[in-house]
Formats: sequence, structure tokens, C-alpha cells
Amino acid sequence: MFKKTFIRESQQGDSISIELLYRDAFPEEDLLPLVKDLLQETPVVLSLAGFIDTSLVGHVLFTTCGIAGSADRVGLLGPLAVATACQRQGVGSALIRDGLLRLETAGVKQVCVLGDPAYYGRFGFAPETDIAPPYPLPAEWREAWQSIRLRPAAPPGRGRLTVPPPWRQPALWAP
Repeated sequence: MFKKTFIRESQQGDSISIELLYRDAFPEEDLLPLVKDLLQETPVVLSLAGFIDTSLVGHVLFTTCGIAGSADRVGLLGPLAVATACQRQGVGSALIRDGLLRLETAGVKQVCVLGDPAYYGRFGFAPETDIAPPYPLPAEWREAWQSIRLRPAAPPGRGRLTVPPPWRQPALWAP
């Protein structure tokens, strides 16, 4: 039985729980340096924490980015982590939906993600060809570069995604 997930913006006091969460969710990958750097990028980063009862069981970051040569504001989703014991219980979905609503309210017109098309497709993400990632992607990752338009009436963005310094690490965009 699924328990209700409570979502709120993360707070300074959540940092230890967030560190433990990423170690649990990604034991083979060290995302903590990126997460810590992104958390210092306020106000361009939306950091959401998901709780079941009083336990922090999920976390997601949305970075507000730009498109080279445009005034458009575009979001970049990631990383997203859910405690292994709470996966497949709707925590990640709740975090993504809440974040997309907050970004839409803030005037962000589109959100990009580099992730599993089967997972992110459930939220309306589709392969992105008009907005290029900051670094070239390997051919096998091409379908993983996706976006969702939060303002369908607005024309889609076109150009290269411009990202804040924590995302300017080529290793984040390569296998």
C-alpha cells in the first residue's frame, strides 16, 4: 500500500538526510559533489524533498537555465533520488509533478532531462531535438535527452542549453 508523500522545498537541516539518500539510491555513482554545488546555486535551483511520515525518502533538483541567444528560461531536471526501500511507491512521480507545477508558475516554459525515456515519458517528456545539451551526447544517449513544454502555446525553445557552473562538467554528459 502506498503512503502519501509530502513535498516541500528542502531546508539546510535536510543536508545529512539528502547525503544519505544519494548514497543509498546511487551506491555506484557519486552525485553528492554535483548536488552540493547545485544547492549553493540559489535562486536558480529548486530543491524539493519528499517525505513519508517524517522520513526524507526522495529529493530532486530543478535548475533554471537559458538558451543561448534567447531570453527563454528552461528548467533542467536532475538529479532525482528515491530511497531504495521507497522506490515504485510514487515518491519520484510526486517530486517531478510538484516541481513541474512550481516551474510553470514561475514562468519556465520548458524542462529538459537526460534520463530514461520509459520513466520520464510517463510525465509527458519526449525526445528533444531543438534544444541542444551543453555538451555533445554519445549516440546511444540521444533518445535520453528529452523535454516537456510547460507552456504549450509558447513556441518551443531552439539553441544550446546554457547551464550554471556545476553543470559545466563534460563528465556529467558522457558515459
